[in-house]
Amino acid sequence: MSKFKPPSFETLKPKDMKITKFCLLLIAAVSLNFAAKAQTADDIIAKFVDAIGGKDKLAQIKSVYTDATVSVMGQDGPSTTTLLVGKGYRSETDINGSKIIQVYTDKGGWSVNPFAGSADPTPISDDQYQAGKDAIWLGRSLLGYAAKGYKAELLPKDGNNYPIKITAGKDVTTYYIDANTFLLNKMTTTQSMQGQDVTVTTTLANYKKTDFGDLEPYKIDIDFGQFQLGFVVKSITINKDIDPKIFDMPAK
Repeated sequence: MSKFKPPSFETLKPKDMKITKFCLLLIAAVSLNFAAKAQTADDIIAKFVDAIGGKDKLAQIKSVYTDATVSVMGQDGPSTTTLLVGKGYRSETDINGSKIIQVYTDKGGWSVNPFAGSADPTPISDDQYQAGKDAIWLGRSLLGYAAKGYKAELLPKDGNNYPIKITAGKDVTTYYIDANTFLLNKMTTTQSMQGQDVTVTTTLANYKKTDFGDLEPYKIDIDFGQFQLGFVVKSITINKDIDPKIFDMPAK
C-alpha cells in the first residue's frame, strides 16, 4: 500500500491555494485570539509595574511627597499630598483661603472641610474610610491586591485599555491600563457623597520620571459628576523624611 503524501504548494491549483491561504489566516487569527484571552489580570498588572519602574524599585519607595496646583470652580490654590507607605496618607488643599485636609491611616481617618460645614478635625465615617483606606498604599488597591484579600478581574478590552476590576468587600474600583504603554490612565469607583452614590472618575496623564527613577503622573483630573478637580504637579519627592505625627488628628 502506498503512503499518503500531502500535496505541495507547487501542485495545488489556484482555487486550492486560495482555500489553503484562507485556512492558514483563520488559524493564525484564532491563535492570536486565544493568546489575547490567555492574558490575566496579573499579567497586565505585572506589565504596569515594569512600566512605572519595576518591582525592585517600587519596593524601595517608603514615602512620596507631592507639591501641586489645584484648580476647582475657577479657583486655583496650592495642594500637597504626603504618603508614608502602609502607614498614612494626608492631602492638604487651600482654596481661596480655606484649607481642606483629608487623612487616612492604617487605623482610621479624619478630615477638615469648611465647604462641608466642618472647620474642625472630624473623624470620617466607616463607609468613607473603607472606600479610601487604600490611599496609604502605592497603586492603591491595584498593587498587592491578593495580600489584602481583594479579588481582581480582567474585563473585556475597552478601546485601547485593559480594564481591571478590583473588588474589596463592597467597594469596587476599575483601573484602566493603556495597552501600548501599560501606564494607568484612568480609575473609576463609586463613592457616597451627601447620602448619594456618585461615580468618581480619576484621569492620570503626563507621566514623568522622578529623580528616584520611577514614573509618576504629573496631571491628575478628578470628576465627581457635579464638580471637577484638576491637579498639575510641580514636584514629587521620593523617600522624604516624614513625621508620622502629621497623620494624628489634632484635639479640638
